[in-house]
Amino acid sequence: MIDLVIDARRRDIGGFEVGRVLPHHAHRMVGPFVFFDHMGPIDFEAGFPKSVDVRPHPHIGLSTVTYLFEGEITHRDSVGSEIAIAPGEMNWMTAGRGITHSERFERLRRTGGAMHGAQAWVALPREDEETDPSFTHHGPDDLPTYEGSGLWARLIAGKAFGAEARVKTHSPMFYAHWRLDAGAKAQLPAEYSERAAYVVAGEVEVDGRTASTGQMLVFSGKDPVTFTAATPAVVMLLGGEPIGERFIEWNFVSSSRERIEQAKADWRAGRMKLPDLDSGEFIPLPGDTPPPASAPT
Repeated sequence: MIDLVIDARRRDIGGFEVGRVLPHHAHRMVGPFVFFDHMGPIDFEAGFPKSVDVRPHPHIGLSTVTYLFEGEITHRDSVGSEIAIAPGEMNWMTAGRGITHSERFERLRRTGGAMHGAQAWVALPREDEETDPSFTHHGPDDLPTYEGSGLWARLIAGKAFGAEARVKTHSPMFYAHWRLDAGAKAQLPAEYSERAAYVVAGEVEVDGRTASTGQMLVFSGKDPVTFTAATPAVVMLLGGEPIGERFIEWNFVSSSRERIEQAKADWRAGRMKLPDLDSGEFIPLPGDTPPPASAPT
C-alpha cells in the first residue's frame, strides 16, 4: 500500500526554511502535482529584513496553490492581483503561457508572528499549458469542511470524499487538509490512481508503519487507506490522475524542453511583464548576473 516514503529536504530560500518534498528523484509527480514545499514553521520578529520577501519571478505551464496554517502573505502578480492570504484561505494562480508574481510578508514585518504553510504546483494538461494567465483567491466558503469522530477536514481543491471545492481545476485531482485528534481514524478513499499524504505535524500510523512530521507517503494500489493518529496530527492529502511527463527547470514546467528554453530567453530579455506594484524588482534567471543598482532603466 505504501509505495514510497519521501523525507522533506530542508532548504533555505533567503530568510526562512522550507521542506522540499516534490519533485523527488524516485517519484517526480503525484497525479498532476509536480512540486510540494512545506513552508516553515517559523516565528518572525517584527522588523525582519525585506530580503525575506520573494521578489517577482516567472512561471509557465502550471497552477500554484498557496495555503496557510498560520501567518499572512501578500500576493501580487502581472495580471493585476494584489491580495493578502490568511489561514484557511487559498490562492490559485494559473500561469499558463506566462505570469510573474511576488510574495511579501508585509503584516508580519510590522507585527512579527508565526508563518506556516504549504505551496504546491499543479501541472497543466498539454491542451491548457498555453492558456491565459489568471488568479483567484478562495475563502472558506469555497472550500468544504467536515468535522466528526476526532477528524476535522477541509477540501482545498478538486473532488473527493463526496465533496467538490468551488475552485476551477484543469484535470481530475484532489487536495485536502486534515486535523486529527490522538487516536482518531480517517480513511483516504480509492477515488484516484495516484495518491499521497504529507505529515505536517505529529505522527500517523498507516499500513503498520508510523509516519512523522516532514514525511510524505506515496501510495500504490487501488484500496482505501486508513490512517490512525498516534498523536494529534495535521496531514495534507493530494493526488489525481497522471497527465504525462513534465520537465521542470527553475520555476518553469512544461511538456516541452524547447518551451522551457523559450521561457528562459523571455525572462532574460525582459519580455515577461512584472507586477505593477513591485518597482522593477525581479529574481534573475539562475546563473545570470543581476544588473547593478546604477544600471539605466
